[in-house]
Amino acid sequence: MPVETLQIDTLVIGAGQAGVAMSEHLSRQGVPHLVVERNRIAEAWRTARWDSLVANGPAWHDRFPGLQFQGLDPDAFATKDQVADYFQTYANTINAPIRTGVEVREVQRNVGRPGFSIETSEGPIEAIHVVVATGPFQRPVIPPIAADMAQVTQMHSAQYRNPRQLAEGAVLVVGAGSSGVQIADELQRAGKQVYLSVGAHDRPPRAYRNRDFCWWLGVLGEWDAEAVQPGREHVTIAVSGARGGYTVDFRRLAHEGITLVGLTKSFNGSVVTFEPNLAENIARGDENYLALLDAADAYIARNGLDLPPEPEARRLLPDPHCLTHPILELDLVNAGVTTVIWATGYSVDYSWLKVDALDANGKPRHQRGVSSEPGVYFVGLPWLSRRGSAFIWGVWHDARHIADHIVKQHTYLNYRDASQRQNDDVQAPALDSDSNSSKTSLMGVR
Repeated sequence: MPVETLQIDTLVIGAGQAGVAMSEHLSRQGVPHLVVERNRIAEAWRTARWDSLVANGPAWHDRFPGLQFQGLDPDAFATKDQVADYFQTYANTINAPIRTGVEVREVQRNVGRPGFSIETSEGPIEAIHVVVATGPFQRPVIPPIAADMAQVTQMHSAQYRNPRQLAEGAVLVVGAGSSGVQIADELQRAGKQVYLSVGAHDRPPRAYRNRDFCWWLGVLGEWDAEAVQPGREHVTIAVSGARGGYTVDFRRLAHEGITLVGLTKSFNGSVVTFEPNLAENIARGDENYLALLDAADAYIARNGLDLPPEPEARRLLPDPHCLTHPILELDLVNAGVTTVIWATGYSVDYSWLKVDALDANGKPRHQRGVSSEPGVYFVGLPWLSRRGSAFIWGVWHDARHIADHIVKQHTYLNYRDASQRQNDDVQAPALDSDSNSSKTSLMGVR
């Protein structure tokens, strides 16, 4: 028997933070829509992160404007399960039309008629607009330099859960952004000998003069920066909300027992070579850290704020031995390393998106989430419109812009010329295209 096609004005693919935010704004604008999710709402927060993960921003900052975290101090850092529960609660609160257990397999533009045909695990869908809200963490990336080593287990940070899952022995963590630093610190505190490969990074203070760094980046206008500085596209940020939040200090980590090494360069069997750039990477991280302190001090002076001085924040610990005498080569087997954890980020996978919205590298072509393919939108990606797009509140604001764009397109599509209006007058009273009643012309679920 033929499968009935579901028809909807706007299909949102993904029910994480981006999809939930998108649903809220579409509902506010009266746009009929459906959100489909192949797993559960905010599934990645529940099952694709390590056990002790918490949000990198405080609860007062990392949330949607319309709902606070219940039972959580505003300055605390929500656990991954609390974040997932928050989005589930939010979806329930706004009565978001979400269908879980639905995997999108292909999206194609229709020929000779508007909209798109979408193939899913639960049958076909027709939509006028498609919003891709699948986020940036789709495919874990392990760089091609990784080599097969029979005596060493390798995993991506997406597969790491807790120290107990690892075999006895030392660990090499490759990547010193938020994930790599927090995992390395957790493993060292669990009694593991840890080597941490440190590349280029930003290193903001967790807090300075009684204000979290999220607050500082807000008042200094950094969250609203619209373009990443040239040459800093791949610079990670080392920040942590773990154990109540602390400033990442690589010297402190080294003094506590972690051995720092430079950027991982290559493997030859079990021998790994590191770039001789550890001191340079640490120094540049220090520059970033001190620059934010300088900007904060200037802002306080300029605005006459009564925030207590914090001179100890500028005191750096002595350089550890691994920084002054860096290891450039390490035989993992001889060093007792039994696990390598690649905290090397993720890439996107839009192989199912068969429309003209991607560049030659498979990355979205868009302007503030409005793609080069009319009717296709992206939300939830870093730097979608600004630096803050990667944060929960930033996703919410980006989603509002996209919903506005969809409604504007409806205004144009609903336009009737003089002859059409005259014919409408004969048939029935015309509807104002800007009135709430005009929204009945939008395609709803059948």
